[in-house]
Amino acid sequence: MPRRLLWPLLLALPGLALATAGLFHPHGLSYDTAWRWFALHVPGLLVFPLVGAALVVLVRGRTDAVAWVVRLSAYVYATFYTALDVVSGIGAGWVTHQLGPGVPRPAAVSQMFRIGTPLGEVGSWALLVCVAVLVTDQLVRLRAPALVGLVLLPGAWLVHVGHIFAPEGVAGMALLGVGTGALALVGGDTQRKSGRSVQPSGPPTRQGV
Repeated sequence: MPRRLLWPLLLALPGLALATAGLFHPHGLSYDTAWRWFALHVPGLLVFPLVGAALVVLVRGRTDAVAWVVRLSAYVYATFYTALDVVSGIGAGWVTHQLGPGVPRPAAVSQMFRIGTPLGEVGSWALLVCVAVLVTDQLVRLRAPALVGLVLLPGAWLVHVGHIFAPEGVAGMALLGVGTGALALVGGDTQRKSGRSVQPSGPPTRQGV
């Protein structure tokens, strides 16, 4: 694989990994689905924040206000969506499994969703803000090549309405992964062709003294 593709692929992996996980995510929580519900959300602790981190990498090295809006909104997404993962994913899944078969889901578990869902809403709105600002910024900086990043917008919206549930959430996470990787690729290509730094899009390199 060409070296120029490795970094974009790495940045695309969090979204693509979550899209894959979404294919196995149960659509409802009961004792029969509780263990899979729980087990899928544990690694989500590590992967959900990486979707935001990959977006932040696209403005690495910049100190302008737009870059800080991208960083801040990605941080809000990462923290609040992780809270959703912990409460409605790990917590609710674990408690439902521990109750055992044939036990109706108690109201206490439903209350976990009542707090987890709005936390996730804050996170997903922050993700929408992040990608909207980032895509606008990249269109201004890179012009036509940055059009590939437009897929981030429907991607973030589908995650907002569908989490990682199939089909909406799966498609949304896949689009987020593809869009992030594509912007990294075109940013790196633009930088190489122009011979100047449009924005740091590749992996950090060591420079000699």
